[in-house]
Amino acid sequence: MKRAAFLLLALAAAGAQAMSIRELRTLEAGEKDGKAYASYYLVGVLEGLREGVESSQRNGQKPVFCVEGRRLEPAMARSLYQTELTRNADSYEADMPVQLVMAAP
Repeated sequence: MKRAAFLLLALAAAGAQAMSIRELRTLEAGEKDGKAYASYYLVGVLEGLREGVESSQRNGQKPVFCVEGRRLEPAMARSLYQTELTRNADSYEADMPVQLVMAAP
């Protein structure tokens, strides 16, 4: 839980306008292409996290998001998100950022 709190604090401190879980659900349900838009957002989050890991490693720092030798492909974004939300449903509130969910697996 400390890791989740740290990530949440880091996102807030950076001034990032992260989409919340609630906003992502609303996007999916509210527009004709909402599910596709949400998927694009999840891919962007995954690629941002992956770049963050690579940048940390290039700078000799320990990455915040642990890839552990796994290959993260854009097509995996939705399943990673849904699996984490399902597996740890009690850990997430609707107003938490999607990035927090994606960084957990």
